[in-house]
Amino acid sequence: MALARWIVGASALLAVALTALSPAARADTIAVKSAEMRAEEDTYVLNAEFELAVNPTLEEAVQKGISLYFVFEFELLRPRWYWLDEKVLALSTQYRVSYNALTRQYRVATGLLGQTFDSLDEVERFLSRVTSRQVANIDQLVKGSRYEAAVRLRLDVNALPKPFQVNALASREWSLQSEWYRWSFTP
Repeated sequence: MALARWIVGASALLAVALTALSPAARADTIAVKSAEMRAEEDTYVLNAEFELAVNPTLEEAVQKGISLYFVFEFELLRPRWYWLDEKVLALSTQYRVSYNALTRQYRVATGLLGQTFDSLDEVERFLSRVTSRQVANIDQLVKGSRYEAAVRLRLDVNALPKPFQVNALASREWSLQSEWYRWSFTP
Protein backbone atom coordinates (compact mmCIF):
# COMPACT_ATOMS: atom_id res chain seq x y z
CA MET A 1 0.00 0.00 0.00
CA ALA A 2 2.78 2.42 0.93
CA LEU A 3 4.68 1.46 -2.21
CA ALA A 4 1.61 2.19 -4.38
CA ARG A 5 1.24 5.66 -2.81
CA TRP A 6 4.92 6.33 -3.33
CA ILE A 7 4.69 5.31 -7.02
CA VAL A 8 1.60 7.50 -7.57
CA GLY A 9 3.27 10.44 -5.80
CA ALA A 10 6.53 10.01 -7.71
CA SER A 11 4.75 9.80 -11.06
CA ALA A 12 2.70 12.93 -10.26
CA LEU A 13 5.89 14.77 -9.27
CA LEU A 14 7.58 13.62 -12.47
CA ALA A 15 4.62 14.83 -14.56
CA VAL A 16 4.75 18.26 -12.90
CA ALA A 17 8.51 18.47 -13.43
CA LEU A 18 8.25 17.52 -17.11
CA THR A 19 5.49 20.07 -17.66
CA ALA A 20 7.59 22.79 -16.09
CA LEU A 21 10.57 21.89 -18.28
CA SER A 22 8.68 21.59 -21.56
CA PRO A 23 9.31 24.32 -24.16
CA ALA A 24 5.60 25.14 -24.45
CA ALA A 25 5.44 26.00 -20.77
CA ARG A 26 8.25 28.55 -20.99
CA ALA A 27 6.91 32.08 -21.22
CA ASP A 28 10.38 33.63 -21.38
CA THR A 29 11.36 32.68 -24.92
CA ILE A 30 10.91 34.24 -28.31
CA ALA A 31 10.70 31.68 -31.10
CA VAL A 32 12.43 32.35 -34.41
CA LYS A 33 10.07 31.37 -37.23
CA SER A 34 12.41 32.07 -40.15
CA ALA A 35 15.44 34.03 -41.29
CA GLU A 36 17.13 34.45 -44.66
CA MET A 37 19.61 36.62 -46.53
CA ARG A 38 19.30 37.39 -50.20
CA ALA A 39 20.84 39.65 -52.83
CA GLU A 40 18.95 42.73 -54.03
CA GLU A 41 20.64 44.93 -56.62
CA ASP A 42 24.01 45.88 -55.02
CA THR A 43 23.28 44.81 -51.42
CA TYR A 44 22.41 41.81 -49.29
CA VAL A 45 19.22 42.14 -47.28
CA LEU A 46 17.94 40.25 -44.27
CA ASN A 47 14.42 39.01 -43.63
CA ALA A 48 13.54 37.46 -40.27
CA GLU A 49 10.37 36.63 -38.40
CA PHE A 50 10.00 36.01 -34.67
CA GLU A 51 7.13 34.87 -32.48
CA LEU A 52 7.03 37.52 -29.74
CA ALA A 53 4.46 37.60 -26.95
CA VAL A 54 4.84 40.13 -24.14
CA ASN A 55 3.77 38.59 -20.84
CA PRO A 56 1.33 40.35 -18.45
CA THR A 57 4.12 41.49 -16.10
CA LEU A 58 5.93 43.34 -18.89
CA GLU A 59 2.65 44.72 -20.25
CA GLU A 60 1.77 46.14 -16.82
CA ALA A 61 5.26 47.64 -16.45
CA VAL A 62 5.11 49.44 -19.80
CA GLN A 63 1.59 50.74 -19.07
CA LYS A 64 2.85 52.16 -15.76
CA GLY A 65 5.57 54.16 -17.49
CA ILE A 66 8.55 51.79 -17.65
CA SER A 67 10.14 51.72 -21.10
CA LEU A 68 11.11 48.31 -22.45
CA TYR A 69 14.16 47.99 -24.66
CA PHE A 70 14.28 45.19 -27.22
CA VAL A 71 17.50 44.47 -29.11
CA PHE A 72 17.65 42.82 -32.53
CA GLU A 73 21.09 41.34 -33.25
CA PHE A 74 22.61 39.97 -36.46
CA GLU A 75 26.03 38.38 -36.98
CA LEU A 76 27.78 37.08 -40.06
CA LEU A 77 30.77 34.77 -39.52
CA ARG A 78 33.18 33.13 -41.94
CA PRO A 79 34.17 29.67 -40.67
CA ARG A 80 37.92 28.95 -40.63
CA TRP A 81 39.39 25.51 -40.08
CA TYR A 82 42.70 26.82 -38.71
CA TRP A 83 41.49 29.42 -36.22
CA LEU A 84 38.39 30.89 -34.64
CA ASP A 85 35.60 31.94 -37.00
CA GLU A 86 36.06 35.42 -38.46
CA LYS A 87 33.28 37.87 -37.56
CA VAL A 88 32.60 39.60 -40.88
CA LEU A 89 29.90 41.90 -39.55
CA ALA A 90 27.63 42.43 -36.59
CA LEU A 91 24.57 44.66 -36.44
CA SER A 92 22.46 45.58 -33.46
CA THR A 93 19.28 47.67 -33.32
CA GLN A 94 17.65 48.76 -30.07
CA TYR A 95 13.90 49.44 -29.96
CA ARG A 96 12.43 51.47 -27.10
CA VAL A 97 8.79 50.57 -26.34
CA SER A 98 6.87 53.09 -24.24
CA TYR A 99 3.24 53.88 -23.46
CA ASN A 100 1.55 57.28 -23.36
CA ALA A 101 -1.38 57.11 -20.92
CA LEU A 102 -2.81 60.41 -22.19
CA THR A 103 -3.19 59.28 -25.81
CA ARG A 104 -3.43 55.56 -24.93
CA GLN A 105 -0.88 54.73 -27.58
CA TYR A 106 2.33 52.74 -27.63
CA ARG A 107 5.46 54.21 -29.19
CA VAL A 108 8.34 52.24 -30.65
CA ALA A 109 11.46 54.30 -31.23
CA THR A 110 14.86 53.47 -32.62
CA GLY A 111 17.35 56.29 -32.74
CA LEU A 112 15.53 59.45 -33.88
CA LEU A 113 12.75 57.54 -35.63
CA GLY A 114 9.54 56.55 -33.90
CA GLN A 115 6.17 55.07 -34.70
CA THR A 116 2.95 54.93 -32.67
CA PHE A 117 0.58 51.98 -32.29
CA ASP A 118 -2.88 51.62 -30.78
CA SER A 119 -2.32 48.22 -29.15
CA LEU A 120 0.43 46.05 -27.75
CA ASP A 121 -0.45 43.39 -30.35
CA GLU A 122 0.54 45.83 -33.10
CA VAL A 123 3.83 46.51 -31.29
CA GLU A 124 4.51 42.78 -31.05
CA ARG A 125 3.82 42.34 -34.79
CA PHE A 126 6.12 45.26 -35.62
CA LEU A 127 8.99 43.94 -33.49
CA SER A 128 8.48 40.39 -34.80
CA ARG A 129 9.30 41.20 -38.42
CA VAL A 130 12.54 42.34 -39.98
CA THR A 131 11.96 43.01 -43.66
CA SER A 132 14.57 43.90 -46.30
CA ARG A 133 17.10 45.20 -43.76
CA GLN A 134 20.31 46.02 -45.61
CA VAL A 135 23.18 44.16 -43.93
CA ALA A 136 26.06 44.21 -46.44
CA ASN A 137 27.15 45.52 -49.80
CA ILE A 138 27.74 43.00 -52.59
CA ASP A 139 31.50 43.71 -52.58
CA GLN A 140 31.83 43.02 -48.82
CA LEU A 141 31.28 39.26 -49.20
CA VAL A 142 33.36 36.83 -51.25
CA LYS A 143 31.26 34.98 -53.83
CA GLY A 144 31.31 31.22 -53.36
CA SER A 145 32.52 31.40 -49.75
CA ARG A 146 30.36 29.88 -47.04
CA TYR A 147 29.21 32.13 -44.20
CA GLU A 148 27.31 31.43 -41.00
CA ALA A 149 24.54 33.95 -40.30
CA ALA A 150 22.77 34.33 -36.95
CA VAL A 151 19.90 36.45 -35.59
CA ARG A 152 18.20 36.90 -32.24
CA LEU A 153 15.74 39.21 -30.49
CA ARG A 154 15.85 39.89 -26.76
CA LEU A 155 14.63 42.19 -24.02
CA ASP A 156 17.61 44.24 -22.81
CA VAL A 157 17.28 44.06 -19.02
CA ASN A 158 20.43 46.19 -18.60
CA ALA A 159 18.53 49.17 -20.03
CA LEU A 160 15.79 48.90 -17.39
CA PRO A 161 15.84 51.15 -14.30
CA LYS A 162 18.07 49.69 -11.57
CA PRO A 163 15.27 48.38 -9.28
CA PHE A 164 13.79 46.45 -12.20
CA GLN A 165 17.20 45.00 -13.11
CA VAL A 166 17.22 43.32 -9.69
CA ASN A 167 13.73 41.91 -10.40
CA ALA A 168 14.94 40.73 -13.80
CA LEU A 169 17.70 38.68 -12.19
CA ALA A 170 15.26 37.00 -9.81
CA SER A 171 12.26 36.49 -12.09
CA ARG A 172 11.87 34.68 -15.42
CA GLU A 173 9.05 37.05 -16.37
CA TRP A 174 11.64 39.76 -17.06
CA SER A 175 13.85 37.45 -19.13
CA LEU A 176 12.44 37.46 -22.65
CA GLN A 177 14.77 36.39 -25.46
CA SER A 178 15.30 34.08 -28.38
CA GLU A 179 18.18 31.70 -28.86
CA TRP A 180 20.61 32.48 -31.66
CA TYR A 181 19.08 31.19 -34.89
CA ARG A 182 21.91 30.12 -37.21
CA TRP A 183 22.00 29.14 -40.87
CA SER A 184 24.55 28.84 -43.68
CA PHE A 185 24.72 31.41 -46.44
CA THR A 186 26.73 31.31 -49.67
CA PRO A 187 26.71 34.41 -51.90
